Amino acid sequence: MKLYFKFFMINLKSQMQFRLSFLFLLFARAFTSIGVFAGIYFMFLRFNKIEGFGYNEVLLCFSVVFTAFSIAECYARGFDTFASVISNGEFDRIMVRPQNEIFLVLAAKMEFTNIGRFFTALIVLFYSIPASGIYWTFDKIITLVFMIISGVVIFSGLFLIYAALCFFTLDGLEFMNILTDGGRNFGQYPYAIYGDGVLKFLTYVIPLALFQYYPLLYLTERSESILYMLTPVFGMLFIIPCYMIWKLGVRKYKSTGS
Repeated sequence: MKLYFKFFMINLKSQMQFRLSFLFLLFARAFTSIGVFAGIYFMFLRFNKIEGFGYNEVLLCFSVVFTAFSIAECYARGFDTFASVISNGEFDRIMVRPQNEIFLVLAAKMEFTNIGRFFTALIVLFYSIPASGIYWTFDKIITLVFMIISGVVIFSGLFLIYAALCFFTLDGLEFMNILTDGGRNFGQYPYAIYGDGVLKFLTYVIPLALFQYYPLLYLTERSESILYMLTPVFGMLFIIPCYMIWKLGVRKYKSTGS
């Protein structure tokens, strides 16, 4: 952690060299995030409920997704730009260093301007918690914490897969944005509204629904199954196959020779 903090401060100082530009980007990303939440508001001006969920319940649902994604995006940005690390030979240097390669990739790139999105999501989350009408018992508070942590882990796993595929393609595959940015954008509403096929895919393949839809049913008392409270914990296991794909890519990696 001490070494990571040093990398953290180096990245922060480098980005703060142009403070005005940094602040403009931070506020711009916060402002665009407000626009996304405003879209939900205008949707509910036309429809009172979506699949039985009210406005404040949907707002809670999406603020959890957006908070988790924003956290993952802040510290896992190195995976999102990993294609350039492969193409310019920087991964050769990472391989010969004594630290773990995942740690070095994470520490090499941190996008602090994304904190603007995080603060926006956090403000909406704090608003939606009392406004949702949920009676917050201890088990529901724990469920909410599990949802956010699980979301961070799952989105980080998707970023890790995106980086791992670069070992085989030497370039980023843009279809992964369907699962990362797309997973965040589709998370504006409970995933069940997109149909059974999508819900099953987001349950058994890419487990985004395990931290968003099923625990939401538990929080809103649409289901009393303790299993739905624990689905975010099961979702965190997704990081295991993501890590295995990464290690496979590392073993298959061939130096650029430059």
